[in-house]
Amino acid sequence: MDAIFEEYRAIIPDFSGFQGSLQRPMCTHLRINRLRIEPRSLLDRLERKGVKLERSSKIDDSLFFAPGLTSPGNLPEYFSGYLHPQALTSCLAAIALDPAPESFVLDLCAAPGGKTSHVAQLMGNTGLIIANELYPGRHAGLGHTLSRLGVLNTIVTGYQAQQFPMKQRFDYVLADVPCSGEGRFRKIGENGFYQTRKSKLKLPDLQKKILLRGFDLLKEDGVLLYATCTYNPDENESVIQHLLTERDARLLPVVTGVSCEPGLTKWRGRRYDVQIRKSARFYPHRLDSVGFFMARIGRRT
Repeated sequence: MDAIFEEYRAIIPDFSGFQGSLQRPMCTHLRINRLRIEPRSLLDRLERKGVKLERSSKIDDSLFFAPGLTSPGNLPEYFSGYLHPQALTSCLAAIALDPAPESFVLDLCAAPGGKTSHVAQLMGNTGLIIANELYPGRHAGLGHTLSRLGVLNTIVTGYQAQQFPMKQRFDYVLADVPCSGEGRFRKIGENGFYQTRKSKLKLPDLQKKILLRGFDLLKEDGVLLYATCTYNPDENESVIQHLLTERDARLLPVVTGVSCEPGLTKWRGRRYDVQIRKSARFYPHRLDSVGFFMARIGRRT
């Protein structure tokens, strides 16, 4: 059988271990929602029901994985907004952004709302978050997530991310952009296979436009987080390189408390700025979650 994602063999460390991780279902990860309940209270409540959670982060005591729990959305605690099923690497995006209370924040591609609500949690429902989502059909789900989790500091807009109005500047911008989604793939069963879509080739152009607009919307001392759930350097490091070429930007360290691999400095004959090593790659065989890429960006001083 041909190796899945064979084109990345040279850039993914322990490629055989990576391949093995794709044969296993993803672990169920949960974020305890501090806007509704404190972690210790929920842990005690679930333990009395026979549901035991195990902590998945050393620096954030609201992130857990749930061995043996396959349907967390059926728990009463889910409907009460006490917890939110969310991939660990998805949670790390808000942690890496590290928004301060009372900040002005823009989430350029907000649906379904996991990261937006996590940012609100980290800010203690203070400040203001603009949750932007282009497609009206996704607004109901986004609004439901924010309401269930008790988010009070967020309003929803419907602009194209790459054309978001330049009337205001933001302290923080989150650009979790549309991507090929390779990091979500697991080969479960004999019929599981990854199919590359032709639309994948068009994604880098869109991603570059969104990233440029996100950077232009930053205040002078603002912070931008670019994120994808894919391994493809054309959607990751190449997009960041484009920003460094077009704007006066610099890479900042990505701090999540979880081990990761540095960004690449070359791919298929192209060389990237050495500071792109400050970006972070998360692989499922290193961290039992969705494959992810993050880059934390500020203005050059």
